[in-house]
Amino acid sequence: MESIYLILSGIILLGVFFYWENNVIQTTRIKLERNLKSPIKIVHLSDIHSKEFGEGNHKLINKVVRLKPDLIIVTGDLINMDGKNINKMIGLLCSLNSIANVYYIFGNHEHRLRNLDKLAEDIKAIGVKLLCDEIDTININNNRISILGLDENQASRDDYIKRMKGIYEYKDYSNLFSKLESECSFKIVLSHYPENFSLIGDFSYKNYNFDLMMSGHAHGGQFRLPFIGGLYAPGQGVFPRYTAGLYKEDRNLIVSRGLGPSRFPLRLFNRPEIILVEVI
Repeated sequence: MESIYLILSGIILLGVFFYWENNVIQTTRIKLERNLKSPIKIVHLSDIHSKEFGEGNHKLINKVVRLKPDLIIVTGDLINMDGKNINKMIGLLCSLNSIANVYYIFGNHEHRLRNLDKLAEDIKAIGVKLLCDEIDTININNNRISILGLDENQASRDDYIKRMKGIYEYKDYSNLFSKLESECSFKIVLSHYPENFSLIGDFSYKNYNFDLMMSGHAHGGQFRLPFIGGLYAPGQGVFPRYTAGLYKEDRNLIVSRGLGPSRFPLRLFNRPEIILVEVI
């Protein structure tokens, strides 16, 4: 009988642990020194994949409210490719946009939706800035901020195979980056794919002059191990280079671990994440 209680207790504890790992949001704080006129706070969300944190996503929204951001960035895969909860995710964007200006780019999952054009219209209708290979400029706390949102559309299985083989033809963004470089402002690049920061040769984004790139897609490497980090990320393979946090390699890259599940539904030592970037 005692052994049965021990087994049941172990099962319950394991269930609580996996619930915690997959449903309790962690806030990661990152400070970036860029000599701004006054500090700005940016909330970075990514890879929600249609997941709800409480009714109407109130747990997520309340956490963002408490952080008092000046700007909210969403770097793709808000909606899963099956279109689940699409209206609820648009409602989430609407709620976030009432807290601070929201800038949003599509990820690979949005590009697999059949009604992508309708989604884009609905997002723009609620006042969210959807950037598809374009630059927008905003003034925050006496700082001029230029945001380049990239729409790489590396979404199909064939794309992934070609990328892993090194034969994929990447978009040439040199003209857009040149335009961004000409801006007298704090420059942010939004790309769903962190590997494009430095792992695509001459097309790598860090070859250009900007202050910060923000990405998602890697899901923190899915399973994170002490002293090792993430185990696998799409587009990077096993033991990926960019999975979470701040990377300083000539330019600054911040990668969100994301909030929702990937095709594999479990996260390990890799809780859902909100990033608060404090730029000073």
